[in-house]
Amino acid sequence: MATPHHSSALHAPALSAAYPMAKPGYGKRSAPDQRPHTPHDFALLPTRERYVAGFVDHLPEGAAMSVKTLAKQLPLYGQQAISTALKALSVAGHLRRVRCTVGAGDETRWAFRTFWSRTARDNEWWNAYLAAENTRAARHALKVTTPSTVAPPPPWVPAEGPPPPALPERPRGEAAPDAPEPSRTDPATEPAEASAPISVPHQSVPHQRPPADPPDTAPAPGPAPSTAATTARPGPTAATAATASAAATAPHSPAYLALARLGRRDHRLGLSADDCATLEAQAAEWLARGVDADYLTTALTAGLPAQVDSPLGFVRRRLTDKIPPRLLPAEQASPAAPARRVLMECTDCGTPGRPEALPDGLCRPCRAAHHSEPADSPVGTAEAAAGARDIGAYIAGLRDLLKAP
Repeated sequence: MATPHHSSALHAPALSAAYPMAKPGYGKRSAPDQRPHTPHDFALLPTRERYVAGFVDHLPEGAAMSVKTLAKQLPLYGQQAISTALKALSVAGHLRRVRCTVGAGDETRWAFRTFWSRTARDNEWWNAYLAAENTRAARHALKVTTPSTVAPPPPWVPAEGPPPPALPERPRGEAAPDAPEPSRTDPATEPAEASAPISVPHQSVPHQRPPADPPDTAPAPGPAPSTAATTARPGPTAATAATASAAATAPHSPAYLALARLGRRDHRLGLSADDCATLEAQAAEWLARGVDADYLTTALTAGLPAQVDSPLGFVRRRLTDKIPPRLLPAEQASPAAPARRVLMECTDCGTPGRPEALPDGLCRPCRAAHHSEPADSPVGTAEAAAGARDIGAYIAGLRDLLKAP
């Protein structure tokens, strides 16, 4: 005989399967500034659309919004009915299907999202909201692709050279050893220059005696110090040579170098240094108009005659006659339109486009087909069956007319 088990605890409810979530970055997205939940939400919609809208409204963020997934969770309607209901909700202003770019650089991909609003919005509101989403996505992509130019401060690097030797530890109470006293020299034997103290900031350098001459050598007789100093000074010839050397090593402009290379390119256009300096301003005008040195060299050496008597005059004439047109500066050129990172999709067929080109979330063919359909004639109703019978009767009447003599 089985003993009954009397317990006041309630039975645990049956666990329902969790609603499938979309991949990260996909799925449902709720629009801002929505009114709170009320029992009269979607009261103006037909029965099927109200049922689907109430189910979608309670889905969490990132839930899968495909027609197939919704049809599996809503057994009352099939995929075609769910697709028609979503199209009607798009026309009513509750949802928009959107493509958004995710990632940056070579890892950019399109993510498909469904923006949902419990409060019905008009086309102007959706256009402004999606334009703000596009701007936000563009700024985020720019922040990801552009690294920060502010580098962290470099770590402290010690000065070059070996580290100073560590001082040995001494027992507590023991006096520090006296530092060796620098060697003192006789001031009488030091030269006059060494007797003056040397002031070095932040350090003290002891005086040192210059090395004395070996005992077996004696200073060679020579002119007085003032005479030797006067003789060692460089004269005007040395200054002129130094100036010429500095001028020879000074870098030349790209125009001057392009003219100097003409003789290496074709010996008929060999120019001297004075010729290159004379024509440098004209060649620089070519480079200022956006051409490079190779373009300049090719234009001056193309189609040369068999003999060039005056390379200077020939190159000057070509620099004047063949000067290229001035290009528009970069700031005056028409800027390219930025790539859109948010594109709306047609709720019915999925055709992408700008929000302005898809009013009510539908493309032109789908919008025309939606407006041509009866508003309150769902598939399988009595009105549809009556229409089918009327068509059959009309066809039977046509057949009877054909049989008549």
